[in-house]
Amino acid sequence: MPMSLLGGASSAAGFDAPLALLSACHERIAKQCATLRRLPAHLAAHGADAEAKRAAAQILRYFDTAGHHHHQDEEQDVFPALRDAVAGSDAFCLRDMMARIAQEHRALDADWQRLRQQLAAVLAGEATALDAADVTSFAARNQRHIAFEEGEFLPMASRLLDEAQLRTIGQAMRARRGV
Repeated sequence: MPMSLLGGASSAAGFDAPLALLSACHERIAKQCATLRRLPAHLAAHGADAEAKRAAAQILRYFDTAGHHHHQDEEQDVFPALRDAVAGSDAFCLRDMMARIAQEHRALDADWQRLRQQLAAVLAGEATALDAADVTSFAARNQRHIAFEEGEFLPMASRLLDEAQLRTIGQAMRARRGV
């Protein structure tokens, strides 16, 4: 049976557990990147058919909304809460982590803008190919970014943030999404 271009469901987490929600978002980013990696071969074999257009629309929708919110959640909510929570050597380590994450967010956003134009052309039926280097770069950069956040940043945030800070972060995330 051939693999579907679109993937399956991913984990759900709520605003009452904002760090788990960020982690679940990483799963969804990885899922979207997997779809994106499959899309060039599908386009080469089938052109911009209905399935390719659905995949392009799903990827566009995700990274234009939830993916964008994810970066805002970290930079506007988690980073300030962590700055308030740290002292001593954690402050230096955290400063470097947050600078790295913010820099990676800018690079991911630049990669996304290149891909976004290509996916919009596929969705409109105006293109039947994606730049393989752009797809590979975006997916690989996301994979490295997720590994860093899951392996170092979120565990540190979990250790340093208290329940009140997490509640405030969750409320801000909910408000950002209009929920």
